Amino acid sequence: MASLLLMPWQIHQRFSVCPTTHVSYPLSSKSVTENLEKWTGFRWTEERWIEWRCAAMVDGWKSGDDGWTRERRWSRRLEEISWRRVVGTKQNDVAWQGKKMEKKRRCIMALKVLSALDTAKTQWYHFKAIIVAGMGLFTDAYDLFCIPPILRLLGRVYYQKDRIFRDNRFDNNDNNFFVRIDVATALLCVSLLGTVIGQLVFGRLGDRIGRRRVYGLSLMVMVLSALGCGFSVCTSPGCVLVSLGFFRFLLGIGIGGDYPLSATIMSEFANKRTRGSFIAAVFSMQGFGILASSIVTMTVCGIFDEASNAKGTEKTPSQADVAWRLILMLGAIPAAMTYYWRMMMPETARYTALVELNVLQAAKDMEKVLDVSMSQIVEDESLPLPQDPPSYPLLSKQFLRLHGRDLFGCSASWFLVDVVFYSSNLFQSQVYGKFLPKKYKANAYQDALFVALLQAIVAMCSTIPGYWFTVYFIDRIGRRKIQMMGFLVMALVYFALGIPYKFYWVKHVNAGFMVLYGLTFFFANFGPNTTTFIVPAELFPARFRSTCHGISGAAGKVGAIVGVIGFAFVSHGKTEEHPKAVEMTVSLVILGGVCILGMVVTYFFTPETNGKSLEENEEYDEE
Repeated sequence: MASLLLMPWQIHQRFSVCPTTHVSYPLSSKSVTENLEKWTGFRWTEERWIEWRCAAMVDGWKSGDDGWTRERRWSRRLEEISWRRVVGTKQNDVAWQGKKMEKKRRCIMALKVLSALDTAKTQWYHFKAIIVAGMGLFTDAYDLFCIPPILRLLGRVYYQKDRIFRDNRFDNNDNNFFVRIDVATALLCVSLLGTVIGQLVFGRLGDRIGRRRVYGLSLMVMVLSALGCGFSVCTSPGCVLVSLGFFRFLLGIGIGGDYPLSATIMSEFANKRTRGSFIAAVFSMQGFGILASSIVTMTVCGIFDEASNAKGTEKTPSQADVAWRLILMLGAIPAAMTYYWRMMMPETARYTALVELNVLQAAKDMEKVLDVSMSQIVEDESLPLPQDPPSYPLLSKQFLRLHGRDLFGCSASWFLVDVVFYSSNLFQSQVYGKFLPKKYKANAYQDALFVALLQAIVAMCSTIPGYWFTVYFIDRIGRRKIQMMGFLVMALVYFALGIPYKFYWVKHVNAGFMVLYGLTFFFANFGPNTTTFIVPAELFPARFRSTCHGISGAAGKVGAIVGVIGFAFVSHGKTEEHPKAVEMTVSLVILGGVCILGMVVTYFFTPETNGKSLEENEEYDEE
C-alpha cells in the first residue's frame, strides 16, 4: 500500500524530460505502473503517463502539498485529470480525443437508459410503485376529508351550550351545536398552509439530494403527526383546537412533501406510452382515501353509538371526545405500512443518470426493479448525442425565459381548480344541509355518521369514477383536452345550480340538485384536479422537476385556502327571509366563473405532453 501513496513529485522522480516537448515521460518502473493500473482501473500507457504529468504541472502541484494523501481522493483526481485538455502540447490532441470519446460513450449510455425506460413493458413493479407512491395521497385525503364529520363531533363535545338543557327543557335550535365558522375554517386552512410549505421545501430537496432520500422522511412526518392529532392535549375548546391545529400543520407539511415526490417518482419510472395513466392512478388513491375516511368514521361512530344508547335530546356522552381522536389516529396506519417499501425503492434512473451523472448506477438500478438486462443498455452509434446539460439556476432569467410560461400555466391552473375543488368538497354538508337530519333529532354519533355517509355516497358515485375515467382516457385523449373539458362542464353545472338557486333550488328538495352537484366532483377528477397533478411532473427538466411540481402544487393549495375562506364566509349569510340562499347563489356563480377562467388559462398556457418522453417535453420547452 505504501507504493500506492506516491505524490506527484514522487512520481516525477521516475520521469525523464523530453528535450523536444519538455514533457516528462515515465522510466521503466513496472511496479508503479501495475499498482496504478490496479488502483485506478485503466491501463497506464506511456501516453497516459505524459498526460498525467502535463496535467499535474498545469495544476501547479508541488512538493510538500499534502492535500492528496488519501487513496480514494487521489484516485478520483487521477481519473479526472487523466482526460483533461492541456494546451500547448502535442499529446493534448490524444487526451482531448479520449475525453470526447469518453463523453460520447457516457451520453450514449444515458440515452440507452432513458430509451429503455420509455419502451419498458408494463410490469409488476409499476403497480407496486403506484401503491407505494399513492399511499401518501391516500393519507392526505383521509386526514383532510375526515374533518367535516369530526367538526360535528367537536361541535357537540366542546360547543354544545348548557343552556339548551336548562330547566329540563330542550331548546331545538340547530345553532347550539355548531362549531363557530371561523374556528372550522382555521382548522381546515392550517393543514393546507402546512401543505404549501411542505411542497416547496420537499420539492426542492427532491431535486437537490434525490427523490428517494426525502421520500421516507415526508411519510414519517405524516405518520407521527397523524398520531399526534389524536393526542391533542387538554379538554377546554381553545386548548384542544390549538393543539390539534399544531399537529395538523405538521401533517400538512408531510402531505405537501408527498405531492411532488410521488408524481416525480412515478413519472420517471413509467414508460411514455402509459405514463399518464400511472400518474393518474397514483393520484386516484385520494378517492379511496376519501372513501376510507367515511367508512372509518361511520364504523367508529356506529360502534360508539351502539354502546352509548344516547338520544338527540340528551347531552353528548364524554366518550365522543375519544371517538374523533381515534378516527384521526387510524389514518396513520396505511401510510406506516408502506414505509418499508419506500425505503427499498431505488433512486429513479433518470435522476441518477441526468442529475447525478452516474449512468452505470442508473442501469444497475433499472436491472433490479424492471425486466431490463444490462446487455440491452449498450452503445448504439445510431443514437444522437444530447446537448450539454443546462447550467442556468432555478428562477434565473434564462429559466424564466425557457420555462416561465409553463410554470405559470401549471401554477395558475392548479390554483383555480383547487379554489373550486376544496371549497366544494370540504363544505358538502353546507350545500347538502337540507338532506341531513336536524341536529337536535340526532345524537353526536348519528350527526357525524350522516355527514360521513353523504361523503361516501359522493365518493363512490362521483369522485372515484372521475379519477378512473382519467386513468383510462388520459393517454388516449390527452391532458390538455381533458383539463379544458373538465373546467367547461364544471362551469356549466355551477351556473345551473347557482343562477336559479334562490327561486328554485332553495324551495324544492329533490334529487336533481344532488345529481348536478355530484357532477362537479366527477368532472373535477375527470378533468383539471387530476391533470394539474400530472402535467408538472412531465414538463420540466429532471434537475428542476420536483421543485417546479412543488411550486405548482403550492400555488394550488393557496387556491384551496382562498376557496375555503371565501366559500365559508360568503355562503353563511344572515338575511331574515332566506338565511343562506342569496349567499349560496353568489358562491356557486363565482365558482362557475373561476372554472371559465381556468379553461382560458389552460387554452393559452398549457402544452400537450401526451405521447412524448420527458426529455422530448424538455426539448420542446427549450425550443
